[in-house]
Amino acid sequence: MIRMGTVGTNWITQQFVEALALSGRYELAGVYSRHQDTADAFAAKNQAQTSYTDYEEMLTQADLDAVYIASPNSLHFDQAMAAIAHDISIVVEKPAFSNRQEMVAVQAALAQHPDVKFFEAARHVHTPNFQALSKALLGLPTIQGAALTYMKYSSRYDLVLVGDVPNVFSRQFSAGALQDLGVYPIYLAVALFGQPEHVQYYPTLIATGADGKGLAVLRYVGFDITVSFGKTSNSYAPSEIYGLKETVSLDSAGELTHVSERDAAGNVTDLSQPALANPMLPEVTDFARVLDAPADPQNQADYRRWLQWSTTVNQVLYSLRVSANLRFPADEND
Repeated sequence: MIRMGTVGTNWITQQFVEALALSGRYELAGVYSRHQDTADAFAAKNQAQTSYTDYEEMLTQADLDAVYIASPNSLHFDQAMAAIAHDISIVVEKPAFSNRQEMVAVQAALAQHPDVKFFEAARHVHTPNFQALSKALLGLPTIQGAALTYMKYSSRYDLVLVGDVPNVFSRQFSAGALQDLGVYPIYLAVALFGQPEHVQYYPTLIATGADGKGLAVLRYVGFDITVSFGKTSNSYAPSEIYGLKETVSLDSAGELTHVSERDAAGNVTDLSQPALANPMLPEVTDFARVLDAPADPQNQADYRRWLQWSTTVNQVLYSLRVSANLRFPADEND
């Protein structure tokens, strides 16, 4: 069993912990929160072995194999580096790091600790529906572009409207629409088509100074991908990838729960795979397979591919922000 620790006690950490339990490959060895009552409550709810309000103490005392980091974005880097220093593998919620400088530093630390693994928790690219989507694209005679959409109104925007600055809308925490929701379709584009030649971001800024929504253009050789995302309104539009007369459709570039293909005659084939008990189950199963058998050739190949995706997504997100002059305090030394 893989001994996992967690950082953060919000809904996404709860979903992750439930996926760990469903996989049968992990035990929850430690829970960290800044507040003792929150840590104790989360630990009790999920049968964790111990709870901590000191992160360093958890890393040194809980005998962890890996730690899941789901704190505000700007805190990921320091927490990841601390875990690596203790030879503890890391699963970091997307976006893993604020900028390319942090990614380079993490990669350098990993080189000094070769037994440590780094996984970015991009759940949708580990799902059976992503595999179905990838297979469908291989059957297209050509790719002529895509329109990817992921837009969901955030209840935290209500707080912005009355003058507050919640973490998810704060540049101080390396947050905003691109980092929170845009990362999903950007990850999808990178995993399917690789690194774009050129990118441009057109953000809509809100009162906090962060981007509340935005439009990104990713330019590839021979086609463009437009990416629309936001946290200040809702969209129910599907995402589409264009062949010649064929179109592959997704219900959402973030959720990826439904995939279909329309052929030249207009006939629709449903490619969707059975619904998952937990959307994070495929990724935690993939991570466990690498952690348990790191020398397996297939596991090594998969791990290298995931690392490349993570590195490229980090670069694309940073380049998009640079194109829009959207900077974070974490960028000061970049």
